[in-house]
Amino acid sequence: MRVRFLSLAIAALAVTGLAAPAAAAPPDLAPRISPPETAPPKIAPPETAPPKIMPKGKWATPPKKLPRAGVPDDVNSLDFLFGALKAAPDDDTAKAVEKRIWALWLHSKSDTTNLLMARVQKAIEEKDIDLALKLLNAIVTIKPGYVEAWNRRATLYYMKHDYGRSLSDIRHVLKLEPRHFGALTGMGLILRTSAATGRRWKSIAVRSRSIRGSSGCRTSSRS
Repeated sequence: MRVRFLSLAIAALAVTGLAAPAAAAPPDLAPRISPPETAPPKIAPPETAPPKIMPKGKWATPPKKLPRAGVPDDVNSLDFLFGALKAAPDDDTAKAVEKRIWALWLHSKSDTTNLLMARVQKAIEEKDIDLALKLLNAIVTIKPGYVEAWNRRATLYYMKHDYGRSLSDIRHVLKLEPRHFGALTGMGLILRTSAATGRRWKSIAVRSRSIRGSSGCRTSSRS
């Protein structure tokens, strides 16, 4: 009887254990950490170059490094050099001859003029165009036959868009040296960039072509 009672009790406990619901899992109390938000990279605005003052085109100017102009002789004379420039077989040879021509044009044979021209170059490098023009005015007054002073002043007038004065100085350059390819290049630039029309400009264009044809010069400083 006692054994039967124990068996029933054990069976009842087993049934109760099977019917009990499963214990719920303990809640996850650990805080959730979200990844930090990264700000988008800042993109700097593109740098804009300052507006250019000069019109389109490039004036033929002497190179920075030139051979020293020695005592004029048959090899260093402009006539000989222009003949060599015309017969140059390639651009490298033409550029070498051009440098010798520029060296002769820049050689003033006057210490005072050379000093003033050095100050002109420094003023141009410092963007002081007005000072450079004042110095060139003095040079053409004391040495009117110095062709490069007229050509340099014509270049500065062109930079200031004063095409009338620039053309006036170019005409003076070509009167002294009809083969001056720097002045001829400047004349072509003015004719291209100027909005003026009429017989005056046509006559200048005709004169420019006639000078180029008569001088027979070949230059690699074309724009």
